[in-house]
Amino acid sequence: MRIRCLHAVLLAAFLLVVQLASPGAAQEQQAPDYESWERFATQAEAALDDRTTADQTLESIRENAIRWRDEFEQAQDLNARRIATVREQITALGPVPGEGESEAEDIAARRTSLNEQLAELQAPGIKATEAYSRADSLVTQVDQIDRLRHAEEIMAATPSPLLPPSWLAAGEDAAAIGTGVVDEFSSMWAERGGIDDLPQLLFYLLAAAALLYGRRVVDQLPAHLGKRTRGDARAVVAFVASLTQILVPMIGIFLLAWALDATGLFGEWTRPLLLGLPLLGLVFFSGRWLVRMMFAEHHVAYDTLHLPPKQRNMARLYATGLALVTGFHSVVSNAVLPLSGFVRRDNAPPMIPYEVSPAGAGVAHFIIMLAASFFLFQIANILRRMVHFDGTDSPPLRAWILSFAGRALRIVVVVSLAAMMFGYVNASNALFWPSVKSLWLIGVLILLQDFLLDLLSMFRGDRDKVRASLAPIVLTTTLTLLSLPLFALIWGATLDELGEMWTQIMQGVTLGGINLSPGAVLTFFVVFGIGYLLTGWVKSAMRTQILPRTKLDQGAQTAAISGIGYIGVFLAALLAITSAGFDLSNLAIVAGALSVGIGFGLQTIVQNFVSGIILLIERPISVGDWVEAGGQQGIVQDVSVRSTRLKTFDQTDVIIPNSDLISQPVTNWTRGNARGRIIVPVGVAYGTDTRKVERILREIVEDQPTVLIDPAPLVLFQGFGADSLDFEIRAILSDIGGGLGVCSEMRHQIAARFVEEGIEIPYAQRDIWLRNPEALQAPKPAEKDKAPEPPEPPSQPQDSHIIGDLPGGDGDGDGDL
Repeated sequence: MRIRCLHAVLLAAFLLVVQLASPGAAQEQQAPDYESWERFATQAEAALDDRTTADQTLESIRENAIRWRDEFEQAQDLNARRIATVREQITALGPVPGEGESEAEDIAARRTSLNEQLAELQAPGIKATEAYSRADSLVTQVDQIDRLRHAEEIMAATPSPLLPPSWLAAGEDAAAIGTGVVDEFSSMWAERGGIDDLPQLLFYLLAAAALLYGRRVVDQLPAHLGKRTRGDARAVVAFVASLTQILVPMIGIFLLAWALDATGLFGEWTRPLLLGLPLLGLVFFSGRWLVRMMFAEHHVAYDTLHLPPKQRNMARLYATGLALVTGFHSVVSNAVLPLSGFVRRDNAPPMIPYEVSPAGAGVAHFIIMLAASFFLFQIANILRRMVHFDGTDSPPLRAWILSFAGRALRIVVVVSLAAMMFGYVNASNALFWPSVKSLWLIGVLILLQDFLLDLLSMFRGDRDKVRASLAPIVLTTTLTLLSLPLFALIWGATLDELGEMWTQIMQGVTLGGINLSPGAVLTFFVVFGIGYLLTGWVKSAMRTQILPRTKLDQGAQTAAISGIGYIGVFLAALLAITSAGFDLSNLAIVAGALSVGIGFGLQTIVQNFVSGIILLIERPISVGDWVEAGGQQGIVQDVSVRSTRLKTFDQTDVIIPNSDLISQPVTNWTRGNARGRIIVPVGVAYGTDTRKVERILREIVEDQPTVLIDPAPLVLFQGFGADSLDFEIRAILSDIGGGLGVCSEMRHQIAARFVEEGIEIPYAQRDIWLRNPEALQAPKPAEKDKAPEPPEPPSQPQDSHIIGDLPGGDGDGDGDL
């Protein structure tokens, strides 16, 4: 009963999802109120044309325009099911008659009626589409105006902080702020008459101090736990434990701020600074944690960055100083020193009740940036040499990224200080501090990638194998894509702008008549991935469970599995394209261009592909066959659609294009069965009893275990050779794969039997004939001056093998020495 209920719930959920995802899901939706929309759009367009419209009004226009746009987007699918039905009815009537052609009156009348219904049903969707475009245009105009105003604010110029009047203004502002803080504190103390509930306050202060002082113990926690952990889990445990270096001090900071606020001595002058205390702690302690992880003095499992000890210590010192200055700037800029000309939002932190002059704010920003620039420039000098510090021929990607960041940050420091000196305080801050935050985010991404890889290694148990796989590339790509919105927020983008970008991305782009959107692409990959996995499962089942129980040989089973794989991938791709909503008819031009490319440059690939299909269907060769093709012999290892792989007897792989196996002669030694014939030639000396030789050879060949009796082996007397009497053994083996071993064993036995029987295996013999052997003899002393007489021609024919004596011969005329 529970199973039936579960099935019913799952079925209902599935039907609900299908209904919501189907085009007809919006049929029950009512049409938008176009009269209200028209009034709003008219007023909004008039407000956008006015350059003095307030930012709050623009923000309201944008929010309402987005609401209308979403409503119009849903209204575009009104009557979708009825429209699809009418279109199918029109299609059932057949094609529209061409020019000069006619059709039956009843069919023509029916076609006209259906077209009128179709136009009437499409009218609401068309109207919603037009309104959608107008609402989208309003949102775009608001964003353009906002970006223009933001750019004007950034480029606003203020008095240079190097001028003496600016320092005088800064002094007056500091004196005014100090006086306000002191007066407020004195009045609050006099009004309250002291501190209420002092014991409770002291308790929280002591707890905060203990937590802040306890960070020293927390700093040693990752190394302590790492030593107690073995294997690939050491890095994971150390990383998780290191997060306490942020959590524990932050709890102490919050207790401190809460305790100070509970005294009731902080008012509108000091409360903004008190509320900024947790922000200062968060920036400093998170930056300090990042520094200790990136430039660890003693690593727990491995070094995140390869740096010499001196540069590592200096980087840790400078980065800690930069974190402290950055935290101080975050608090002061929000509570005391807003950027000149910037409009404060409703959700901005509170500020002191005093407006600092632009000149004084410029001086304060300049002093803070000067300190931060020193630390950042020193860090950039270290990072720009990361590639050289790595010490390997191929440094990792993070070394190249940090090296590039170091070079870029040096330029940022110089440009920011120069802009600040010339009075462009807003532009300088808009360039400098986002660069610092971007460097911080890059470090976090590096640590997060290492943590995820360590986590994967802990589950797989092989860190080197994980690092050598595609996992680092996949993680880097994924983290980079996920961090793009964070980088955009750092460099001034708002959540509304990111939402608008996401809307544009979800709508997709049109290429060649095909709408590419993230949803369509994701649907394609999900459906194709499921189809690919199912294909692999079917191939595995066929290979291990089904085909081994049939009468098909190994080659036929391999061909069937390959065919199932190609068909499965094709069907998965086709189903994925259809599910993603891609119209294949729009690819006609691309297909035509592709056909031209095939005709010129891809004809060899297509030829090999077709040849591979023929080989898989006809199966003239199969996996495991001993073949000879293209001057190569070997065992077939794999037959794919492009090529065939042979493993030669030298244990090397040879790739042969399938077109060569179709167009050229191929010898298959083991096709159908493993039988094969061997031929062993044997020569004996003249004068040997040929019948005796035949009997010995027959005994030897018949004694071989793999030689077949039917057909029986043959021993043939082939002829009279120049040096020997030639015999030949011909036998059929049950397994030709062992033919070389059988031939070798037979030769061993033949040599041994011939020695026992006194049968000689002759060497090759050749006779040498000299036409004038007397010319090789030394002349007599008295005849040295006489001219030599020409030799007489021999009485024997020129090709006779009878010769005279060589010098030093025995005188019998046969040339022996």
